[in-house]
Amino acid sequence: MRIEIHGHQIDVTPALRDYVETKMERLARHFERPCELRVQLGLEKPQHKAEATVIISGRSLHADALAVDMYAAIDLLADKIDRLLVKQKSKMVDHHRGESPARSESFG
Repeated sequence: MRIEIHGHQIDVTPALRDYVETKMERLARHFERPCELRVQLGLEKPQHKAEATVIISGRSLHADALAVDMYAAIDLLADKIDRLLVKQKSKMVDHHRGESPARSESFG
């Protein structure tokens, strides 16, 4: 997983960069293929905002989170992206390959 981290009206410190990378590493378990993640951290007074865009096999998923502090916003963002990836993965499963009377011996 390739992660790009940008700051908007905020300096991205090494501590923030490490925190984002550790939180977003768990997202790689959902897909075997490489994916790209763009994270933008910003300040919308009085709240902190974290936005992320995940690009997986031609699809783009976007989420954002607002919180009182940047670390809390990153936590919320990681949870939202995780839910989006689980939902996307379930959509990719072929539901037509399940149980069917035509595929079993009881047909006829």
